[in-house]
Amino acid sequence: MGKLALNCEKFQNPLWRTFNVIRNDFRLIRNPNAFLKSGLIEPFPKYVDILVIGGGAIGSSIAYWLKEKSGLRGVKLAVLEKDPTYAKSSTVLSVGGLRQQFSLPENILMSLFGAEFIRTLKDRFGKDADVYFTPNGYLTLASEASAPQLLDNAKLQKELGAVNVVLSPSELKERFPWLNVDNVEVGCLGLEKEGWFDPWAMLCLLKKGAIEAGAQYVTGELQDFVFSLRREIEIAGVPSGSYEGIDEAIVKLPNGEIKSIRFAMCILACGGDSGEVAKIARIGTGEGILSVPLPIEKRKRYVYCFNCQEEGPGLNTPMTIDNTGTYFRRDGLGGTYIAGLSPFPEEEPQTDNLDVDHQYFDEKIWPVLAHRVPAFNSIKVKSAWSGFYDFNYYDENGIIGPHPYYHNLLIAAGFSGHGIQQAPAVGRAVSELVLDGEYQTITLTRLGFDRLIVDKPIREICIV
Repeated sequence: MGKLALNCEKFQNPLWRTFNVIRNDFRLIRNPNAFLKSGLIEPFPKYVDILVIGGGAIGSSIAYWLKEKSGLRGVKLAVLEKDPTYAKSSTVLSVGGLRQQFSLPENILMSLFGAEFIRTLKDRFGKDADVYFTPNGYLTLASEASAPQLLDNAKLQKELGAVNVVLSPSELKERFPWLNVDNVEVGCLGLEKEGWFDPWAMLCLLKKGAIEAGAQYVTGELQDFVFSLRREIEIAGVPSGSYEGIDEAIVKLPNGEIKSIRFAMCILACGGDSGEVAKIARIGTGEGILSVPLPIEKRKRYVYCFNCQEEGPGLNTPMTIDNTGTYFRRDGLGGTYIAGLSPFPEEEPQTDNLDVDHQYFDEKIWPVLAHRVPAFNSIKVKSAWSGFYDFNYYDENGIIGPHPYYHNLLIAAGFSGHGIQQAPAVGRAVSELVLDGEYQTITLTRLGFDRLIVDKPIREICIV
């Protein structure tokens, strides 16, 4: 630990600290809501039971579920978020899709719970809670080569509770007259629990729910961890008596001030920044187990918004995924659509800005759209935006659970474009690990960090 620690908060007399804790506990018991609203929660916490790094959808869901399960007087929890405006957050720049059309049981089950969570929003957050869900489903198209896998995927999805139907080219044409079914062997249409919603509204509800349950959000950026020798802790592969743990985070506030937060447990939920934050904890830069990096980085994705000059697909149009990976859907009621396509690895754009490459639409996306929907030969792009995936370049699936070296560090990141729909399930799962010691609802053991060590990736098959 370097010079950053020198400017941290001055030592507080233990007697005064005890007095303040007891005083605030009595106030909390007498009137918990007034306590929260009065500002008696210290503006910058010196100690928390759990520190969540990252306040996007995943981090806020974790905070919500931990407080919802433990209660107002349960775990003391803080969420560290460097940008409370979320201007560049993966959460708010996503298209908010919800689907069960995956090939891995874990992803199917997580998204099924996401649909259930949306269905019961008003029970959880009040009668005005809404994420403006559009239940139009997903339509996934497969070529002759990928059709067998799509059929296998659809069968598994049904077995796990999804509601979908497999359609032949003629059935697709009958249901969607605007669709060109050339080189389409089969399609899978989600009939229930699929569609899209407002990611910003979901984030606001999760954050509001967490705060009302007693979570504290802190604006600041992690600079370092304090490492301390813990001779009593034994870790396989680590020489006896040499284990160094972390229990303190050094944080830079917006005004440049440096402070520290001590914690019993830390959860990394930093989206695309998770790989770099993990390096601060020596993950990927140390020896032994710590030599294995957290394989998560930002990947920029473009979303284009366009109008159709002819009569295009109607109001009931599903999110349609072409067999090339190009997707489109309607956006609102005014004849506007959005579309996108993930680039090939050699075409990945730089991530030091959020600039949009309009030539990418003209060269890569428009030809596919015009072929699949003839009406899209006459379209005009009216706007576009870009956002970052928290991309797991190892196997493109989330990494959830404890780190095998640190006894008090959990990870929840790397969802590679599926995070917003899986956030409710991930938050619940992490709360189960922390408070119950094991998964209680959906077993996500295969998505743990250990798969990186033993080199056993779990990949989606024929899934965008």
